[in-house]
Amino acid sequence: MLAALQSANNTGRLWTLAAEVGIAFLAITGLIVLMVRRFFQSTREEHKQEFATSAPRTENPSAFMAASMQGVIQKLREQEKELERLHKIEKERAELTERLGEEVTRNMPAGLLVVNATGIISSSNPAAEQVLGIHGLGFRRYSEALGEGSDLTKLVAECLLKGKIYRREEVEHIPPAGDTRHLGVTISPIRRGTEKISGAICLLTDLTELAALQQRMQLKENLAALGELSAGIAHEFKNALATISGYAQMISSEGAGGEAGEHAERILEQTRNITHVVAEFLKYARPLEISDETVTLQTVVERVVAEVGEALPQVKIRFEGAFGEVEGDEGLLRQALLNLTRNAAEACASAAHGGKVLVRGETARGDEAGSQQITVFDNGPGIGATAMPKLFRPFFTTKANGTGLGLAVVQKIIVQHGGQVQARNRPEGGAAFIVTLPLPRRVPEAVESRKDSI
Repeated sequence: MLAALQSANNTGRLWTLAAEVGIAFLAITGLIVLMVRRFFQSTREEHKQEFATSAPRTENPSAFMAASMQGVIQKLREQEKELERLHKIEKERAELTERLGEEVTRNMPAGLLVVNATGIISSSNPAAEQVLGIHGLGFRRYSEALGEGSDLTKLVAECLLKGKIYRREEVEHIPPAGDTRHLGVTISPIRRGTEKISGAICLLTDLTELAALQQRMQLKENLAALGELSAGIAHEFKNALATISGYAQMISSEGAGGEAGEHAERILEQTRNITHVVAEFLKYARPLEISDETVTLQTVVERVVAEVGEALPQVKIRFEGAFGEVEGDEGLLRQALLNLTRNAAEACASAAHGGKVLVRGETARGDEAGSQQITVFDNGPGIGATAMPKLFRPFFTTKANGTGLGLAVVQKIIVQHGGQVQARNRPEGGAAFIVTLPLPRRVPEAVESRKDSI
């Protein structure tokens, strides 16, 4: 009985212990489940808050649309700022390219003319105005600016009309000042793809000095050839003239009267005239012997003006300006200036209000060398258009008793001194002969350094 009770008590205790263990396990399990649940709830709350801040709530459609539009607008503004930045960069690049093009056009040594399809000069550079001798070319009709009948106008018209290209053409241009200039011209049409001609580009180069240099070289070659040719002829002429003159003098000395004596006098007169022509021709053809000396042009001009004034007192002759010193032969230079001044005085001697001759001097100095310009003006009738290109040719003259060698000799003397002589008509009437001579080169003075001095 006692044993049964003890076993029953033990069994009860076991059941009590098992119940307590089960309750504890359930409590621990419940606690774990509660902690896990709270963890997931907190995580979900955080995700909800992030979604609420990053995306609009779907429970309010108007708020969602407004937020979406605000996002799109923000992106468009950012893209607009980027486009503005790129546009500013491209604009600055275009302005830089335009300025560079303008500087290149303005500073290029060749003249540039751009003529549009209507015949208006839309663009030009300073070199073009200098080459053409015309100021204010922009927005003028090319035919009016260049001259209706000029060669340059004809070339531009052909280019605009037919699209013809001209390369390295040489034309003569007469600016408002009146001096003739030789220009090198290149003209090409402006096209956009296969469209019609929208204009013409004209490049201009002043070849006046080059043409004058070529002319002087050709003149020297002609003079050398002519000198060789005339050397033998001159002796034959002189011998024949001396024989004719001798027989004519014998007839006169024998006292032949009547027609024989008159014929002898005429023979002597014609012989003297021919001898003078041969002598002048030899001066032109024979190589000049130029002495190397310093010539004071002021003194030479004073003597020339005084001599011509005494020979033609009805003409008022004066001189003004600056006359420097040149290297050459004083006698030959005096002969050249005397010939030009006398021709000017004779040309205006019969002027209505009295003849006037002015000899003007101008000097131009450079860094090392310079030039002396002497211009002889007169108020005579001027030079005819047909006579202008023949003035300096041998045996061409407009005078009744002239030999046609005066200006030819003048040109030879000036060319032999390294200069040139030109002729032109004055706008106010009369003619002008321009003589240009080189001034002596300046030799740089040696400057002694203080460090090298003793």
